[in-house]
Amino acid sequence: MQEFETLKHLVTEAEEDVRKAEGGNKAAGTRVRKKMQEIKSAAQDVRKKVLEGREEPEAGGGGATAGAAEEEA
Repeated sequence: MQEFETLKHLVTEAEEDVRKAEGGNKAAGTRVRKKMQEIKSAAQDVRKKVLEGREEPEAGGGGATAGAAEEEA
């Protein structure tokens, strides 16, 4: 899933600046906060993609149930 790979890449990019921010580097802290916003957005994209995958099989199953109801009527 490409969205998950993007998320992992963003976290990896933030790693060095997180270490610098822990050492007191204020500019690195600013970069980390900005990257965290990107990570938040990427995580939401992953959630949406997972939900889409979960909804697809249900849509197919609903059609079979509707067909069975038609046969009974």
